[in-house]
Amino acid sequence: MNKKRIITFAFFLFFALVNGQGNPWSLTKCMDLALQNNIEIKIKTLEIKRTQQSQNSVLNRMLPSVNLYGEQSYNFGSTIDPSTNGRVSSNIQNDNFFLNAKTNLIDFSAFANAKKDKISIELAKAEKEVVENEYKLQLLESYYQALYTQELLKIQKEQLQQAAFNLDRITKEVAIGSKAQSDLYDMQLSYSEEENSYIATQQVYGIQKKQLFQLMNATDIETDTVVLEIYFNENASDLVENTTYNPKIKRAEFQYQNSLKSIAASRATNLPVLTAYYGYSTFYYKNIKNANGFTDSFSNQLSDNKSQQLGMQLAIPIFNGFRNNKRIMASKIESEKAKLVTEQVKQELDKQLVLEEQNKKNCLQLQQKLNNRQKYAKASFTTMQAKFASGRVEAIVFSAVKNQLLKAEYDGLKNNLQLQYINLKIKLLKNNSL
Repeated sequence: MNKKRIITFAFFLFFALVNGQGNPWSLTKCMDLALQNNIEIKIKTLEIKRTQQSQNSVLNRMLPSVNLYGEQSYNFGSTIDPSTNGRVSSNIQNDNFFLNAKTNLIDFSAFANAKKDKISIELAKAEKEVVENEYKLQLLESYYQALYTQELLKIQKEQLQQAAFNLDRITKEVAIGSKAQSDLYDMQLSYSEEENSYIATQQVYGIQKKQLFQLMNATDIETDTVVLEIYFNENASDLVENTTYNPKIKRAEFQYQNSLKSIAASRATNLPVLTAYYGYSTFYYKNIKNANGFTDSFSNQLSDNKSQQLGMQLAIPIFNGFRNNKRIMASKIESEKAKLVTEQVKQELDKQLVLEEQNKKNCLQLQQKLNNRQKYAKASFTTMQAKFASGRVEAIVFSAVKNQLLKAEYDGLKNNLQLQYINLKIKLLKNNSL
């Protein structure tokens, strides 16, 4: 048994050294790193930039479009002589140049689509916030699962240390004949069960930490030395505003606004468009068949044959085969659908918050009772420890009382961490922040 005691002592010493050299990670630190590493969030950030670059303001939409055209053609046989506008039987080389500029002075579609573009940018930002919120909730759950196992491991470590001490003492007492051999068997069995439970919890804890850092896309961090910190800003959780700012609601509202802008854009196509335009043209011609004939130079012809056109055009839609009316009706239906989706998202969030508030209320009701139970269990264990040391109770009875204390500490730990988790989850659901 001396060898077993030495191994046990070395095991706990190693564990203490590892914890002393641990790498502390808080929930906030995990959140920050996770948000930086998440690929889906990076994709949504690029989508926001793409949407911003695609936006066209009203001024940009109203800027004139200018086009320059050049054309060279050859006509053989009977054709029109550009110099006389008469039909001649000849081969003509004709070079034409056009410069056109056009701008809409009044275009209601430009105003409607510009507003729709602004909503699209806000909608892209809301999409990113939804992804961030869902990711934070996943990370919060994974963090607290690992944190609970870590704190549970501390309790089991203390219990195992106490079990090792009692096993050593019983071994000595059996050796001198003051304790029955059956007490040693009971204590060995109890120690073996606690040791196995401790090792199993260690293994679960290691897996949960790896899963947490995999979720953070931080696979290069050595998780064996990571020590998770308890979130201490608990009082702030009670100061959550009543107003709900969940990104899913925000996204649904922007989708509804976007559908309204789609209706306005469809209606705008039924309104008049006033356009101003300017045109400049010139040409050069040459009679290829009559090569010896006189032809003005290229520059002289371009100067002599130039013409300009300036005007305004008013286009009033009268009949489009009811196609636009169908688009307007479809946009209205889509708008009603988006409105119902907004109400649905609000209802689902309200239901979820009601359940979380009830869970919080349940934890608060249990908290004092579990604290009292833990206090009573500690007092009972202290008394039983003294009785066991004096030989007044058997090892099996002592182990039962010890297990009661362990169960009380388990339940108290779980309830406290569950309350922290619920408070933080409510804050994320309401305000998307801790």
